[in-house]
Parts: sequence; C-alpha cells; structure tokens
Amino acid sequence: MAEELIPETPDESEEPIKQRKNGLYPGVSDELAENMKSGWADTELRDLEPIPQAVETAARRAALSARFPGERLVIPAGNLKTRSNDTEYAFRASVEYAYLTGNQTEDGVLVLEPKDEGHEATIYLLPRSDRENGEFWLDGQGELWVGRRHSLTEAGTLYGIPASDVRELAGALREATGPVRVVRGYDAGIEAALTDKVTAERDEELRVFLSEARLVKDEFEVGELQKAVDSTVRGFEDVVKVLDKAEATSERYIEGTFFLRARVEGNDVGYGTIAAAGPHACTLHWVRNDGAVRSGELLLLDAGVETHTYYTADVTRTLPINGRFSEIQRQIYDAVYEAQEAGIAAVKPGAKYRDFHDAAQRVLTERLVEWGLVEGPVERVLELGLQRRWTLHGTGHMLGMDVHDCAAARVEAYVDGVLEPGMCLTVEPGLYFQADDLTVPEEYRGIGVRIEDDILVTDDGNRNLSAALPRRSDEVEAWMASLKS
Repeated sequence: MAEELIPETPDESEEPIKQRKNGLYPGVSDELAENMKSGWADTELRDLEPIPQAVETAARRAALSARFPGERLVIPAGNLKTRSNDTEYAFRASVEYAYLTGNQTEDGVLVLEPKDEGHEATIYLLPRSDRENGEFWLDGQGELWVGRRHSLTEAGTLYGIPASDVRELAGALREATGPVRVVRGYDAGIEAALTDKVTAERDEELRVFLSEARLVKDEFEVGELQKAVDSTVRGFEDVVKVLDKAEATSERYIEGTFFLRARVEGNDVGYGTIAAAGPHACTLHWVRNDGAVRSGELLLLDAGVETHTYYTADVTRTLPINGRFSEIQRQIYDAVYEAQEAGIAAVKPGAKYRDFHDAAQRVLTERLVEWGLVEGPVERVLELGLQRRWTLHGTGHMLGMDVHDCAAARVEAYVDGVLEPGMCLTVEPGLYFQADDLTVPEEYRGIGVRIEDDILVTDDGNRNLSAALPRRSDEVEAWMASLKS
C-alpha cells in the first residue's frame, strides 16, 4: 500500500512530516506547488442523469416534510473511522441519509429547511478537491489518493437536490433559529453545532419516524431486494461447488468464496457471513469462521449480498457437507423445514406480525414433544417457553437497507403490528442441540439447523424472493449433486 507523499525537508532529515489540514505543507518547493496547479484537463461530467431511485427518494423526503412541518431537519451521512493509524474503514453512509438521498459519500448532510409550505432540501457535500491549494495531491483524502468526487453541480443533477459545500454547514447551523431535529450518532461535528437547539426526545421521534417509514417497501426497493437475493443464490451455488476445497482448509474458504460473489455483483456482504460447520452451527452468530469443515457434518451458511444501493438479502441453508443427510440430520432438518413452511404460510396481509413466529414455534414444539425431548402437552410447553432451550431465537425480522431493518420502530408498529403488502421479512426457524447438552441423546448433540428465506408480503399472500434455492431435504441433496457433477 502506497504511503502518502512525505515532502523533503530543508535539512534533508528522515523524520516524517505529517500532512496538515490547514493548507500549509512544509518541504514542498514553490516551483513544484506552482507546477501542480496547472495542466489539468476539464473533467466536469455534463451528461449525467438522475439516479434510478431519484423519484422514490423525493417521495420519501416529501413524507418526512409532511410529518415535521415548520422544523429544520438534519440527517448526516457520517464520517470516516480510523481502522489503523492512517487507514480508514470502508465507509457506509447512515441508512437514514442514504434512504432519503441515494448518496453514499462520507461527511454528507441532508438538511430540510422549513418554508411557508413544506421544506426546501439541500444536500451538503465535500466539493471537488482544490487544485489551487494542493489539497488534491497533498491531503490524505485528496482525490489523487482516494479518487474523484462529484462536483456540487454534478451531485445536484444526480440526486435531484441542490448541493452546497458541507464545510460551511456547521457555522450556518450554529446561527440558525427555530426548531431543529437531527439524526444522532453519525456526525459529532454537526451535533456539536446544534447542542443548544435540539433535545434527545425530539431527535428520537425523527429517528423512529424514519425507521417506520421503511416498514413498507416501494417498487424500487423490492427490485433491489430481489437483486440482492439473486446474487446470494449464486453465492450459495459457488460455495457448494468448492466444499471439497473448504474441507482441505477451513470455514474461511466458504466465507471467502461467498465474499467474492458479493464484491463482484454487489457492494459488499450485508452482514458478517456465518459459515458454521459441525457444532459451530449451534452458535447463532458464529462469524469467526476458523473451524474445520468435515465430511459427514452439516454446514449452516447464513449469508447475504448487499447491493450497491445498500439493500441486503439474508438467507440461510443448512447443507450436508458430503451431499447426503444422515438419518438423524434429516429428521431434525425436516422438522425445521416443516416449521418454516408453517411460518411462511402465516405471512399475509392483515395477519399479525407475530403469527409466523407462533406457527413455526408450534411445529418445532410438536416435534420436540414427539421425540421425547420435552414433556408435553404442547400447549404447556409453549406456555412455559420450554422449547426455547433448542429453538433459541425469534423466527424472523424485517429486511431492507439494514439486515435487521426498521429496528427503531415502535413496538406497536412492528412486532405488535399487522402485516401489509410491501413489507419484506425473513422466516428462519431453527433447532440447535449444543454439543454439551446432556438433556438430549448423544446423537442429537452438535447438530444445528436453520432454514431462512426472504418473504415479501403481497396483496394476496406472499412471495418467496429466495425460492430459487432448494429447501426440502431431498431437493437440497439433488441440487448439491447437480452442482458437483
């Protein structure tokens, strides 16, 4: 990795000189500085079209404006975070900001200024790197180092929002009067400029509204979720094709294989891939992925591709590493499949959000009683929650720009709410028998099974966005065999 330019010092000392952010760069000769100012072609992009979701983002801003009339609304993208010394983590804009603008660049801020009717939106961004003062080649975040930024004119065209220089925003906010709300937790500098103008309670109302606004997806969002799922399906196929190589290495071969698909077809993985082989499948969020992959055991792969617009899939399949389920593996897998079928059937408009969880839990409880692992009757077990020793988690969650989307929504609007067309959620029951669980027969221990699909609520029921991946045990075996042939 290249290091930033360290200008020669007058005394030719080898002591590195840190780059300054104030426009003064010691050790750069006047001749070189002058030379770097000129001789550059005009690269302004003049034939840009608005981003595909510009109509949708405008509608979202209009809904936000209607909810908070007469108030200044401030939604930051966030800032870069240092990973180590002079390197940064890959940047991901705040979901609230990206949802309302479609922009994904660091330091951006959307401001809705109240007018007599509605609001006037402005997107505040860093302009192109200044070539006159040397910023573009001497600053570590200059364009020579990290790539070209859109000009403010270009940004205005792309996002359908007038763009201004974000470096002037903090001062303007300090001078602003009238009620203000800000989405907290992303930009400390913007929050500091508003310290005496905002309250935590009012800001939380803004965050909750933006979370609940994402409960029902528009047409663009559904298309992006399907795109994410389709890439994820191909990622699972990639993994099955290299299971023999994973056996020779570790779970990280599986993680890396899926990651390649995510980076080639999307922006990234939507969350840390769970590549859990053998007893690791019983650890719900196993992301170390450093364990052995052994023939005869199961692989629980929970993974999702994130699109370039931040929408993510979230799919899980539990696969026999050698391509064939053992008798006990099939018994447990089929029970989870049956539970998932019941859960998916309960997803429909007008149903309570909790219905699909209850339906899946009932099936799993019936099987646990049937196998003699817990004393019935089923109603007693459900009432006391005894099945949860092995079912462990909820059966699903909303899905969108966050893998656990809409998390700030009110309980009455989400988990105690009613399903509507356009909602997208996961249905993911599981059974997990820990390797040290002495309450179950030895043959059960170390087996973990989860099956997860992404389900869209439609006008007349639901659509399984990830239906292209086989789920039934015999279909899984046939699918794996076809990929390895």
